[in-house]
Amino acid sequence: MKFTKMQAAGNDFILINGFEYEIDDYNGLAKKVCDRHFGIGADGLMVCKDSNVADIEMRYYNSDGSRGEMCGNGIRCFSKFIYDNNILKKEYFKVETLGGIKTIWIDETDGITNTIKVDMERAIFEAQKVPVNMGTHRVIEEKISLDGKDMVISSILVGVPHTVIIVEDLKNTLVNELGRKIENLDIFPRKTNVNFIEILDRNTINIATWERGAGRTLGCGTGSCASVVIGHLLGKLDEKVLVNTEGGKLTVEIGSDYEIYMTGDANTICIGQLKI
Repeated sequence: MKFTKMQAAGNDFILINGFEYEIDDYNGLAKKVCDRHFGIGADGLMVCKDSNVADIEMRYYNSDGSRGEMCGNGIRCFSKFIYDNNILKKEYFKVETLGGIKTIWIDETDGITNTIKVDMERAIFEAQKVPVNMGTHRVIEEKISLDGKDMVISSILVGVPHTVIIVEDLKNTLVNELGRKIENLDIFPRKTNVNFIEILDRNTINIATWERGAGRTLGCGTGSCASVVIGHLLGKLDEKVLVNTEGGKLTVEIGSDYEIYMTGDANTICIGQLKI
């Protein structure tokens, strides 16, 4: 099987042309190829398929084999993959995901993608839809107790559930330890992604993300979007924000009624063949 490995903001993925290959167990394949010791190594697997409701479907699987609704950095890699490989040669198209239909704009030069802009749709604040169970309609700056210490969290849905925590000093935050524990709290029936953000000014943040089903990742597009939404809602950020992830930079813009637009690049690491 031919594969392409790509990365966006340090978030890496294996991409497969689902029009050429049909696999019975994509969950098992994801676990195999994403393993960094016995496979290729990646944060997730993506497969392109036909869609009845959009131009193309993106199927996304986390590194633990679970099916993911959506991935912000992943959909930029996916869009570059299908455009550069002539699977879908449009500069404007729609992608079906479990997290909704996403609109894509390709900025290209000589048929090769430069940057990808994604309409991430509107953030959803209702706790029941995130989902998060704290007995409130919305979970915005709510306190939780973790290992005897109080923390302030905000949880929203941006294709996938995200929890955002604003910190003073990101370098001295125990991202892995706290992220792992928060992901699996009982208040999150479908678990949650966890984002720790440090606000530098009204247009710039640093972010570190613990991704549900994958662990610590160098970048997370949906997490970046969720973080900017929360910062804007709390009056700490403007409508357009540069997000410094641990693996790269991307720009998030907030439109009317919290419509979210994410812009960034994606890069091919290698192309190869996998024995399955």
